[in-house]
Amino acid sequence: MALVDNLNELLAPVINASGLLLEEIKVIPVGRSRIISVIVDHEERNLNLDEVAASSRAISEILENYSQLGDNPFTLEVTSPGVDRPLVKAHQWKKNLGRLISIVKVDGEKLVGRLKSLDLDSALLEVKSGEVSILFSEIKRATVEIEFNRKDGDKR
Repeated sequence: MALVDNLNELLAPVINASGLLLEEIKVIPVGRSRIISVIVDHEERNLNLDEVAASSRAISEILENYSQLGDNPFTLEVTSPGVDRPLVKAHQWKKNLGRLISIVKVDGEKLVGRLKSLDLDSALLEVKSGEVSILFSEIKRATVEIEFNRKDGDKR
């Protein structure tokens, strides 16, 4: 079993017990050491710095005593998903309701609109010309658009 799989099995219960989700683990070799990157998230909202710091402490404590890492040094990076991370899981879509989403469809068409609602198979976006329903199977890539000057109640 690969190290990443072992780390997933080791860390997921601890992260889940704290109310968070384990999104991804990467192990990146750097010379004789490694960078262990752990991405954690919350199902319904964005994380705050205290939650990331608490996760980092708990993960660090576990890894310090994990024999399969051997004697090689490692650097631990614990973070939440960046705003540029693609929306691929249901909880990522759900927690971004009301936000501006940029979509590239499988056929290459690009679409930007405000995420109004979701169901199991599709998302409803408000675009300049009205509302558009798009099947998840039609989406090649979807990301959240950063808005700096959005006013409360501003729909577009």
